[in-house]
Amino acid sequence: MKPAQHRPDAGEVLGALGDPTRRAVLQAVAEGGPLTATELAGPTGITRQAVSKHLAVLEQAGLVQVERIGREARYQVVPGSLDPAAAWLDRVGAAWDRRLALLRRHLADG
Repeated sequence: MKPAQHRPDAGEVLGALGDPTRRAVLQAVAEGGPLTATELAGPTGITRQAVSKHLAVLEQAGLVQVERIGREARYQVVPGSLDPAAAWLDRVGAAWDRRLALLRRHLADG
């Protein structure tokens, strides 16, 4: 039986995605997963140990999950894990859209 999934919040997701290397690792897993740290290290040009550290941050944020088969750890994207960040961005974007619309009306009324 698998352990219960960690449900990330927007802060955890955005924090994990703040690093461009982590974004590249997540994209590689999304496009080619499940992948091992060794498989990810080749194309990224960074060491397997560095990839493993980035994967640990992504896993802690709930963006990837690991499946261990013997000594091998394969990472895959957790479906829906970007939803909290997307919802937050939608809320913030809508608030700014409302503010800008009010400003436009105010300026138009002169």
